[in-house]
Order: sequence, then structure tokens, then C-alpha cells
Amino acid sequence: MIRTGHLMTMNDRVGVAELKARLSEYLRRVRRGETVTVLDRETEIARIIPLEDADLLATRAAAGQVRRISDVPLPPPLGSDVDVLELLREERQPDR
Repeated sequence: MIRTGHLMTMNDRVGVAELKARLSEYLRRVRRGETVTVLDRETEIARIIPLEDADLLATRAAAGQVRRISDVPLPPPLGSDVDVLELLREERQPDR
């Protein structure tokens, strides 16, 4: 157990692979007040701790109604002379 101020919390230790596989479960534990320590090959690399102010997790209404994907505006062009398709082809070359 870890003492944080006047609160006592459980400290779970979890490897990166298990955390990825069961992320929702570990986040539920954090929401309940537990602390999760993340291990990479038995070395502690991170700690997931509960927020002190739970109101930070409040939801908000959607920005606007979108009925079809075609209603979503496209972002402006990058304004660059780089050929994105050529970069993609180069990245996907089998000999790389």
C-alpha cells in the first residue's frame, strides 16, 4: 500500500503488454482510487494515479451535429511541395 496524504491506495504493478491487453480494467481501478505502476522488463517506467479533482472527467456536449462523413470539412492544404504519395510508396518498399 502507498500512503498519499491521508489516503491509502493499492499499488498494482503491471507489465506493458498486460496493461495494453487490459487497459480498461486498470483504468477502472485508477478511477476507484488505486495507483498502477507500469513495468517494462521489471523496471518501473510510469505510474498511473487518480486525479485529485474528479470533475476534470466531466463530459461535454458534442461540438455540432454531423449527419454524413461528406459534411465534415477537409483541412486546408499543407502548402508544401512534398509529394505525400511518393513518401508513402517509399515507406512501403519491401527492401527497407
